[in-house]
Amino acid sequence: MFRFTLNNIITATVLALFSSLLHIYTTESPASVATIASTKLTAAKQFLTTSHSSSLLSNIQKRTIHTNTSAMTAAAVPRTINKAFLAREQSEGQGARVRRSIGTPALRNFSPFLMLDHFSIKPGAGFPDHPHRGQETITYLMEGAVDHEDFTGSRGTINAGDLQFMTAGKGIQHAEMPRQNEDGSANVGLQLWVDLPEKLKYCEPRYRDLRAAEIPSVDVDDGKATIKVISGQSHGVDSVKDLAYTPVWILDVTLRPGAKVVQPVPQGWNAFAYVLEGDVVFGKEGDGNRQPVAQYHNAVFNREGDAVYVENDADAAKDARLVIVAGTPLDQEVVQYGPFVLNSKEEVMQAIVDFQTHSNGFERSEGWQSEIGKSMRH
Repeated sequence: MFRFTLNNIITATVLALFSSLLHIYTTESPASVATIASTKLTAAKQFLTTSHSSSLLSNIQKRTIHTNTSAMTAAAVPRTINKAFLAREQSEGQGARVRRSIGTPALRNFSPFLMLDHFSIKPGAGFPDHPHRGQETITYLMEGAVDHEDFTGSRGTINAGDLQFMTAGKGIQHAEMPRQNEDGSANVGLQLWVDLPEKLKYCEPRYRDLRAAEIPSVDVDDGKATIKVISGQSHGVDSVKDLAYTPVWILDVTLRPGAKVVQPVPQGWNAFAYVLEGDVVFGKEGDGNRQPVAQYHNAVFNREGDAVYVENDADAAKDARLVIVAGTPLDQEVVQYGPFVLNSKEEVMQAIVDFQTHSNGFERSEGWQSEIGKSMRH
């Protein structure tokens, strides 16, 4: 959803000429610069077509952490909060409003997570044509409907409760536009950016949808809590599909007044919880590390511990709702410039050039304009 128009990219490139990123152009010949992306693309293609890569891709795609949940919850060591902070509202795209927590000065590159936006898109707003390279985006829609369209000809719609997993890989240009609801209400959801492993940065772009009806759920604490298992595992229930290359767990948790949940998370993974509605308390009762966290706050956990302990006060006036998200950290450099997320400054500069010149993955961007974004073109 981080929208960069072609003019933005050209302007950014001119400014970059006065930055340290210019180094590669002043120290290398044009031919050498041109080979940066092609070399990476060739290496990526070789990697993706070898038996070694097939095995790795299979392991990444199918990897599920299986645990004895009952045993884990009985003796789980609680994860403590490293920091909790408010996701402040800001403008994004054209007329949209987002509460961004990851991808701000408060929390940058919490590997493998690059950005988390809690978005609200009212009629007349949206995210028209813009590019990506090097990451995956996961869009979870909670209210309304959002259309998408890209330069490969792919298009579709996600409705309330659905998710879309998009792998940008070597390059994609697309548009994400909200449906215009008859009552004028906003389209609301979350978008999470997840980093791709270095060897998959230049893979082919792809989309996968997960419909609300496909998402299993489990009731816990005598029915006082409900957990939708979007990805991962909770209390003996596995998600139906693993739809991202980078292993990620996403759990949508509703806590009625008095509900208490102990949610195991894989050891060594980075984890956070974003509070969508109400107020919650994290921590094990009697431990001395309990901490209340309010609506629109992101609680970032330390890596030590086996599980997230969370509850809604018995005297709460309403239900609380949060998402618990965990992912395997990637041991790699992260260099991000807007919608391009690579592993070096040289690659970022090459991505800008490739988008401008319609090459190395962006060939189909030349002359392409989405149908769904045309209402916002001037």
